[in-house]
This record gives sequence, C-alpha cells and structure tokens, in this order.
Amino acid sequence: MRIVIYSMLLLLIAIQYPLWLGKGGWLKVYEMEKQLELQQAKNSLLSLRNAKLTGDVNDLKDGTRASEERARVEHGMIKEGEFFVQILPAEKASASQMDGVKPATTK
Repeated sequence: MRIVIYSMLLLLIAIQYPLWLGKGGWLKVYEMEKQLELQQAKNSLLSLRNAKLTGDVNDLKDGTRASEERARVEHGMIKEGEFFVQILPAEKASASQMDGVKPATTK
C-alpha cells in the first residue's frame, strides 16, 4: 500500500515539474510578462519621440516657422529690419573690456 502512495506522490511531483519549471511553465510566463511590460513602456516612449519628430518634419516641409527658427539659432541669421542684440554676462563683459585696455605702468 505504501508503494502505491509513494508512487502516486512521485507521479504527482513529476507532473507538476513541467507546469512550474518547464519550457512553458508559470515561472517562464511570469518572466515573459515582465519583459513584455518593459518593452511596451520603451515602445510608448519611442512612439512619443517619433510623433514629435514627425511633427518637426511636417513643420519643416510645410511651414516656414521651423526653418526660420533653425536659421536664427544655428546660423545667427536675422530678418531684414531686425536688430541683433547680444548681452554678455557681467564676467565676460568686464574681461573683454579689460582686454583692450593696457595696464598703467609706474616709473
């Protein structure tokens, strides 16, 4: 009788092994679900980036504001009738003013 009980218990354990630890077991499914969630989060971030880039491309193709902005920022271009004013920080302004001034010499 004990042999039958032990053999049944052993068969029960043998059946449970693939369910828990096998190729399609619950632990593998759990790991795959976590990987799927991570990949979906990455994909949503990339989708947002792609939507922004698509908007930039469409604006560059159709509108003039984006190309005008890039010309201003990257190449320092200005429109006719506009004035370009550059304000230097106090540290740089005083250093550039001092470059043109010779120090006084005492005799």
